[in-house]
Amino acid sequence: MAAPSDTPRDRLRLAALPTGGPTRFDLAPDAAARAALAERLDLIRLPKLRFTGALHPEGGGGWRLEAELGATVVQPCAVTLEPVTTRIDASVSRRYLAELEEPEAGSETEMPEDETLEPLPEIIDLAEVMAEALSLELPDYPRADSAAFEGRRAAPPGAAPMTDEETKPFAGLASLRDKLAGKE
Repeated sequence: MAAPSDTPRDRLRLAALPTGGPTRFDLAPDAAARAALAERLDLIRLPKLRFTGALHPEGGGGWRLEAELGATVVQPCAVTLEPVTTRIDASVSRRYLAELEEPEAGSETEMPEDETLEPLPEIIDLAEVMAEALSLELPDYPRADSAAFEGRRAAPPGAAPMTDEETKPFAGLASLRDKLAGKE
């Protein structure tokens, strides 16, 4: 991988990259970096993490990042808080365009149809792209195989809790229709 001497290997200064072909990268953070990222993303552990791919020059001074993210994450179960291990394998794609402007802070902006588009930075921080991609792929509510959530029922003192059927507004109408149909 061609990396300028004034930036770390995971931060690529676009002006210094060759434009004749792709610039390949392969990030495999060490245990300390994985532990720091696990803490940042509220994970129990992050035993494996790898981010490999290439930056491809595009017309108009733009760049396209195509990569594969592989990770093993351990999160707390949403029901029991037991550790839940998940394997993540995902494709990551970003397009950095010179003519795309960064939205102003506090202003309302419409999201582009293509969510891979980003303004062209001076430096692409591959570790940050990897962290963002991982955070987007994490299960929102991981569940242990043994987790069972049967719901909760609550009612004021002296009242019976409502059943699921009673909360459906048309259930009563259906039974009324059936009664009326039988009487006719």
